[in-house]
Amino acid sequence: MSPFFTNLSPPSLLLMSLLLATTAANFLIRNNCPYTVWAASVPVGGGRQLNSGQEWTITTNPGTTGARIWGRTGSNFESSGHGRCQTGDCSGVLQCTGYGQPPNTLAKYAPKQFNNLDFFDISLVDGFNVPMEFVPTSGGCTRRPRCTTDINRQCPNELRAPSGCNSPCTVFKTDQYCCNSGSSGPTTYSKFFKDRCADAYSYP
Repeated sequence: MSPFFTNLSPPSLLLMSLLLATTAANFLIRNNCPYTVWAASVPVGGGRQLNSGQEWTITTNPGTTGARIWGRTGSNFESSGHGRCQTGDCSGVLQCTGYGQPPNTLAKYAPKQFNNLDFFDISLVDGFNVPMEFVPTSGGCTRRPRCTTDINRQCPNELRAPSGCNSPCTVFKTDQYCCNSGSSGPTTYSKFFKDRCADAYSYP
């Protein structure tokens, strides 16, 4: 599969495609946006500046869990690799070793899990910053989860952030939105995200 920041109609900023093999999963990350995106990937990859049209390939091992790819926006890094991003920042470094700060649209994956199955999805649980599409390119899979609506322009005022749209958990920090002590259910806010991106997870 590959993650891509893509400029589709409606515009989307990240598109991913994945090529699976028996020994590894290769991800081609392409920025199809008309502006620069600083792609990030953990536990492998770290991060890379991608100008419009540029690509980046990462490879991960079978059995990897907790993996995610996301785009950072509004970034400014020094030659040392230190700096800050308005969205998706990971402790102020270009080469991420931990997860990004919300809001950020996430492409999550776990290759070769139970019954040798590969799992992947797009998540808005941490909010939204760039439109994204996840495109598998092998294994006969035809499912292409996408979130190509520009949610930033439609974001409720109480969830607005510079260059992004926060999740309600990030803003309100309550069990109703964060699933801290048991299961949570859909809310008005999660439905707002789901109505615009039906393929994406919208709450924990």
